[in-house]
Amino acid sequence: MQAVVLGSGTSTGVPSVCCTCATCTSTDPRDKRLRTSLLLRSDATTVVIDTSSDFRQQMLSHAVHHIDGVVFTHHHFDHIGGFDDLRPYAFHTGNPVDVYGMPETLNVIRSTYPYAFGLVKPTGASVPQVALHELTNASFTIGDITLQPIPLLHGGMDVLGFRVADVAYCTDTNAIPQASRELLRGLRVLILDGLRWNEHPTHFSIPEALAVVEDLNPDITYLTHISHNVLHRDAESKLPPNVHLAFDGLVIEC
Repeated sequence: MQAVVLGSGTSTGVPSVCCTCATCTSTDPRDKRLRTSLLLRSDATTVVIDTSSDFRQQMLSHAVHHIDGVVFTHHHFDHIGGFDDLRPYAFHTGNPVDVYGMPETLNVIRSTYPYAFGLVKPTGASVPQVALHELTNASFTIGDITLQPIPLLHGGMDVLGFRVADVAYCTDTNAIPQASRELLRGLRVLILDGLRWNEHPTHFSIPEALAVVEDLNPDITYLTHISHNVLHRDAESKLPPNVHLAFDGLVIEC
């Protein structure tokens, strides 16, 4: 199985609108960051974690012609903004797309896209066809991919990370409860929020992320949800040997 970083950027994407900073004007392709999302692909199963605001572009870029399930970490718009672009997948198969999330996340998706759930008067236009599944803290399986939810905090908001075998994905967090840390022991690869160098009220800064890495001790860590305050080449030179910045298109063998 492979994990593919579809997007490694923060909610505005990088480059950011109206910005002429060194990162936003960089010619390094690793400084071009779509909104954060992850693809899990085995020979038999395809799972997308979050339909980012750049979902359509990401699916086209990676030739994702079939999706067995969409799993949501939380309901901030940069993580659900591509929901409407699930329509072609149901057109293609004739079946609804299975969608997984915490109850609050699914409720926000319903209220954000009411036309998809019969909550407003229909116009006759096509709508996303989905089957919603509420997540608990129990592991669940989509095709041949088993995911273990990892409860995290994003400021005062409950969000989920996910562990698949020896790879874990923990974006949009600034606190990992101790019980969740125990679920993250023995990792080969950790993909972890590392927004910028200075502190933020809802995301790990890079120094805070490095403290988490020291505790969890995965073999290798990739930081994601990166802001335009971070220049890839500069940051790589300052990180420990086992920590790197993620970048769009990064492929991790699981």
